[in-house]
Amino acid sequence: MEESFRRIIEAIGEDPDREGLVRTPERAAQAFEFLTQGYRQNIDELINQAVFTSDTDEMVIVRNIEMYSLCEHHMLPFIGKCHVAYLPAGKVLGISKIARIVDFFARRLQIQEVLTKQIADCISNAIEGKGVGVVIEAQHMCMMMRGVEKQNSVMTTSCMLGHFRSQMETRNEFLRLAKP
Repeated sequence: MEESFRRIIEAIGEDPDREGLVRTPERAAQAFEFLTQGYRQNIDELINQAVFTSDTDEMVIVRNIEMYSLCEHHMLPFIGKCHVAYLPAGKVLGISKIARIVDFFARRLQIQEVLTKQIADCISNAIEGKGVGVVIEAQHMCMMMRGVEKQNSVMTTSCMLGHFRSQMETRNEFLRLAKP
């Protein structure tokens, strides 16, 4: 990967041996490894037996999970917040694992629409509850830094499973509580 970044630096007309750029290919490769670590993780190990028996049946919501990903079309970041809710049916998920699941899928080349669904499906499979709702609000650098250059645009995606899809009351409660 380092050599590829070196070639990119040369391709844009810069000198990769210039003092400020000498270690840039190494640093960029390390950064890219971190930003795409979702490819090298195992979801079962990540959840790590953090599904617990519980008799609660009320909605569980984790709001404002900071997330970032890389647009698979331009390899530029998109940055935002993810709101996750689920209705348990005998099992709950450790709260930190919800944020880790978001990161697991976000740290890949991705589009927001698919990311939203992957998070919802994973949580649904982990807890086998009555439903899962996920909403992501993000700003896309590919739209802000290039192309149409719209600085204040925010993309919102949602995925509703189970009761969040079939019961409007449940969906509306989640959407109301997920707002700041």
